Amino acid sequence: MDYRSIALPGHGTMLYESKHRGRDLVREHYHDIYQILYAIEGEGCIHLDGKEHALTQDHAVWILPYSRHSIRSDSSLTLLVLAFDAGQFEPFVRDRLIPEHFSISTVMRPHPFAAGEVRQLLRKMLFEQSHDDPLSRFAVRVYLLELLTSLARIRQTLQPFEMNQVRADRIRAYIDDHYYEPLSARQLADRMSISVRYMDTIFKEQYRMTPLQYLAEVRIERAKELLAGTDKDIASICFEIGYENLSTFYRVFKNMVSLSPHKYRLACQEGKQP
Repeated sequence: MDYRSIALPGHGTMLYESKHRGRDLVREHYHDIYQILYAIEGEGCIHLDGKEHALTQDHAVWILPYSRHSIRSDSSLTLLVLAFDAGQFEPFVRDRLIPEHFSISTVMRPHPFAAGEVRQLLRKMLFEQSHDDPLSRFAVRVYLLELLTSLARIRQTLQPFEMNQVRADRIRAYIDDHYYEPLSARQLADRMSISVRYMDTIFKEQYRMTPLQYLAEVRIERAKELLAGTDKDIASICFEIGYENLSTFYRVFKNMVSLSPHKYRLACQEGKQP
C-alpha cells in the first residue's frame, strides 16, 4: 500500500477533478490529510478501509487521514476531489465538529435536495479557487465550512443507510462462517429479520451481488483450493462445501470458472492453473 503526498497550497485547501475511464483502477493508497470525493457522473466502486462501496453520481466519500482506499471505474467516472488540512480551522471545527460527525471514513448518499446544495457549494469553491487572491482564498475557506456543515447534517439523516451497511456485513460474515450449510435466501433474510427482497437490495448496494451469488463465490473458491491442494474425490468436495448434488456443483463451477472441476484439477496438476 502506497503513501501518496498531496501538496496543498498555503491556505490548506485544494479542489480538483479526477477522471477515470472504464475499468481504470487506482491502487490502494492513503494520504496524511482529509479528502472529500464527490461523484459528478459515471459508475464505479471504492474500497475504503477494506470494505467495498458502490460509487455513482452524487455519492460523497469522506476519507480520514491514513484511511486505505482504492477506486475502480465501471464506466467513465468523474470525481471532484477536495483535499484539505484541518489545521486551518478554529478549535470547534477541528476538535468538535469533525471528530463528532466524521469519526470514520464513509460513503454518503445524500437525498436530491442535499445533493444540489453540495454541488452548488463545490461550484462556488471552484469559482473562487480560479481567482487565487486573498479574498477568494477566504471565500474558499468559508464555503468549505458550509460544506462540512451540510455533510454533517446529511450524516445525521443516514442512520438507516448505516444500519443497512451493518446488516450487509453481518450477512457476509454469516456466509463466510456457514457456507457449507444448505443455506437459502429465506434463511439468510430471517437471520436479519428482513424480507428477501430487502436483503438482496442492501447486499447489492454494498457488494454488487446478491447474498446467494456471494455464497456461490465462497463455495467455488473453497472448491478450487481443495481441487488444487488435495486429492479428495470431487463428490466429497461437493459435499464438503455445501452442495446437495453433484450436477449442481458441476454447473455452478463451470459457469464461474469456465472449466469443469475435473479439468480444473488437471490444469493445476500440469502447472497451468487458470
